[in-house]
Amino acid sequence: MPKESMTPRERWLAVLTRQKPDRVPMDYWSTTEARDKLKAYLGVSDDAEMYRRLHIDRVVTVSGRYVGPALPDGQDVFGIQHRIADYGVGTYSEVAVNPLAQYDSVQEIAANYHWPDPDWWDYSDVPNQIVGLEDYPIRGGGSEPFLTYKSLRGQEQAFMDLALNPEIVHYCLDKLFDLAYKGTERIYDAIPGKVMISYVAEDMGSQESLMFSPRQIHEFLLPRMKRMIDLAHSAGAYVFHHSDGAVRRIIPDMIAAGIDVLNPIQWRCTGMEREGLKRDFGEQIVFHGGVDNQYTLAFGSVDEVRQEVLDNLRILGAGGGYIIAPCHNIQAVSPAENIVAMYETGYEHGWCQ
Repeated sequence: MPKESMTPRERWLAVLTRQKPDRVPMDYWSTTEARDKLKAYLGVSDDAEMYRRLHIDRVVTVSGRYVGPALPDGQDVFGIQHRIADYGVGTYSEVAVNPLAQYDSVQEIAANYHWPDPDWWDYSDVPNQIVGLEDYPIRGGGSEPFLTYKSLRGQEQAFMDLALNPEIVHYCLDKLFDLAYKGTERIYDAIPGKVMISYVAEDMGSQESLMFSPRQIHEFLLPRMKRMIDLAHSAGAYVFHHSDGAVRRIIPDMIAAGIDVLNPIQWRCTGMEREGLKRDFGEQIVFHGGVDNQYTLAFGSVDEVRQEVLDNLRILGAGGGYIIAPCHNIQAVSPAENIVAMYETGYEHGWCQ
């Protein structure tokens, strides 16, 4: 087995800058239940040991510390109320109350709703969050406001608003993007030049198509996302764009807006075939993800997992520009053997000659 010659940070940076790493980096996303099951299988007690055992090039996330008004149990800073839903093998925090669902106009929202203040977060501790972790890629800042908008209005109403109440969408997204922008600026100011990755996301795809029309994406999302992307680039950070599902149609527009990394590459979705993505966009963006957790990690065999990783290295990794990771958070239903097989195969076969 070759010997590693790079730190995780150097390895990620090599891929992002189109240089040759010692091996293909490997990232990790999972639910808490899946992580606990994996640690028990490996016989390790902490996350750091799990990452070391599986050769995972972990990403360290920094953020401000909330110091705003006290929040009631089960309620977030936006006034969105949550409940814990138990699905048998795992639990999720689900939205229970949508605080803006009752309003029919911008005027009503402005008169009755108080938006979070950027000063509700303190960023003085951000430098301490990376002490001793300088060898890892640092992620900080970014945005995903339509996800919050859906929780504020209710999912069905949020999508109806795009056609019926566009003025409400514009008003709320401006507020949400401004909040994300100011928080991101303050992270960059707290650790100048240290943030490698900023997460500019929005789930735009279903299993078969876009959930928005391209016109709606261009009207409501892209100009605001471009502002976030430009901010990240001005701070020397690379833009990590997450969008689930079948988003093939909008990828050229996201590249034009300036994204650097595309995640999660759900290649079983319509139009997301890996060969076509690599052929058409492989010179312009880095691919992150690609190991399916709808079937392969959750219900496939160890051999199927191994073959999929090999296929991803061959297709998405051809000539560089690929980071191995699951397509999204690994779920508790996924056997630990499959998770281990993903990383063992990536480590064994991901060396760059």
